[in-house]
Amino acid sequence: MPNAKISAVGCFVPPDVLTNDDLSRMVDTNDEWIATRTGIRERHIAGPETATSDMAVKAARQTLEKAGIPAAELDAIILCTVTPDMLFPSTACLVQDQLGASGAWGFDLIAACSGFVYGITVAAHLVSAGTHRKVLVIGADTMSRILDYTDRTTCILFGDGAGAFLIEPSDSPNEGFVGFANEIDGSGACFLNMPAGGSRRPASAETVAERQHYVKQAGPQVFKYAVRKMSELSETALRKYGIDPREVKMMIPHQANKRIIAATAERLGLPEENVIVNLDKYGNTTAATIPLATWDALEQGRLKKGDLVLFAAVGAGYTAGVNLWRWTY
Repeated sequence: MPNAKISAVGCFVPPDVLTNDDLSRMVDTNDEWIATRTGIRERHIAGPETATSDMAVKAARQTLEKAGIPAAELDAIILCTVTPDMLFPSTACLVQDQLGASGAWGFDLIAACSGFVYGITVAAHLVSAGTHRKVLVIGADTMSRILDYTDRTTCILFGDGAGAFLIEPSDSPNEGFVGFANEIDGSGACFLNMPAGGSRRPASAETVAERQHYVKQAGPQVFKYAVRKMSELSETALRKYGIDPREVKMMIPHQANKRIIAATAERLGLPEENVIVNLDKYGNTTAATIPLATWDALEQGRLKKGDLVLFAAVGAGYTAGVNLWRWTY
């Protein structure tokens, strides 16, 4: 059976930027406080006319252009998001239509900040099964639409953006997908969620008045879980596939907090130059952080053919996941 490889990457962020200084005029905070605790300096915010599907389409088109293929050749589209345009139809359907991907099926994948890692895990197995030749995985979130800009503990963290990978078969067993370690822990659901808008608490005047349609987070619990789990799963994946941490040439983690990233890298013994950190420019874009960070690694010349890459993420659910890939170009 063929192995799966990442053959192209594309990204999009909206042009409007919200800095820490801008936020200090909205809530009781300041640039030093935010940057010291999170590493974030600014984030991109979508205009009122822009939805998740719009950003996803832009990232997808750039990816297809890089790969040099028409959308009609796609077999599947996996759209990773927690901010769909609407509950149904899926945002994958809207993206498929706008792209003109007439031969593709697809679906939305909801795993919060771990969404993109889960998406590329699924794509790798579709391709490795021999049933799919071109799978587009998109991570896109318009987090600004579900942020309470009176809550300084959450509104400082998130931004908007989209990124995509094209997953295709590889002729070489020495490149592409190596393996994964993903898991969920539903006992953490109460610590990071959007309480209303689903079947348990459908939208009502009461839920709107109580501001229950925004992200709610118990920061200390989420932070502790993320620090522990990102390191544990990274070690689990490396051990599972018999890989020494020193073989990892690039760790591309979910961009939520610089201290979480630093703790994981330290535990794995990875030097700073082997870790991508770009949350200072984008904040936490949820499912889009990993493709955005991969794009930056390529643009900076830090990611090269043959490099062993470790993708790692932790998100609401709790969800957590690690993928290992050998870069192919």
